[in-house]
Amino acid sequence: MTLPPPSPAVASPCIKVCVLDARQVCVGCGRTIDEIAQWSRLTEEQRREVVDRARQRCSQAAS
Repeated sequence: MTLPPPSPAVASPCIKVCVLDARQVCVGCGRTIDEIAQWSRLTEEQRREVVDRARQRCSQAAS
């Protein structure tokens, strides 16, 4: 039985534009202040979820 290769690590979505809006969401990456603070302690699955939510926030802000 061969195991599938491990999934690549989830990279931080930070783009070095660290400015929070009134909702405490970064205008650069779309993460909340809590998501940013907890990033280093999250599992890979939790990081994927954060990245998905951040993308949704960014796309909503752009429309």
